[in-house]
Amino acid sequence: MLRSLRPVLLICLLAAGGCSTQVTVQETAIPDPLIAALPLSVGAKYPEVFDNFVHQEQVIGKDKWQINLGKANRLLFDKLFSSMFTEYQVIGADENPNDYGFDAFIEPSIDAFEFSIPEQSQTDSFAVWIRYRIKVFDKAGTQIANWPISAYGKSMTTTFGGDEALSRAALLAMRDAAALIIMQMDKSTGISSLANLNTSTSPERPPALQTTVEEMSDDSG
Repeated sequence: MLRSLRPVLLICLLAAGGCSTQVTVQETAIPDPLIAALPLSVGAKYPEVFDNFVHQEQVIGKDKWQINLGKANRLLFDKLFSSMFTEYQVIGADENPNDYGFDAFIEPSIDAFEFSIPEQSQTDSFAVWIRYRIKVFDKAGTQIANWPISAYGKSMTTTFGGDEALSRAALLAMRDAAALIIMQMDKSTGISSLANLNTSTSPERPPALQTTVEEMSDDSG
């Protein structure tokens, strides 16, 4: 699942003050997650930084690093939410969700991004931690959930050489977040309670879900 997400590594760029390593993660041809959609009309609004998230850090005694998730976040979350709900629409920053009559409204964001290189961890791996946050609002605009999601990815330098392993680790952290959202979003946010259903039960997820989650959180290391 999501095996066609492809990291693209840019070469080390010479800059004033030393060598700056730039890593960009890009995603293409993301397949639909194999999950049953909840009967909800859901809207979303993304912060500007979500579409072009860049983390810059000077590792003490080492190189400068710039990790660019590009539009990977937006592509991944759009794909997830459009598959998780029967209706899904992204609105502009200046638009009012109350004008659309959504059953629920979502605001995803990134709280934090951290990484480690082999010299820091004394291992042969790069690791990435991403903390996302999903706020959920009901039709009246009342916030019903504020859910932090901690995701992790690790990639061995013995499998992916050099800086490419860092790009892979970031990709795996994003897959980890996707798997957690699929498995836990309704339990953690109660979003299905906002559906206009005749019964109190939520649709069952198909057996393929477990396989999907395992593949999405695949760890090469």
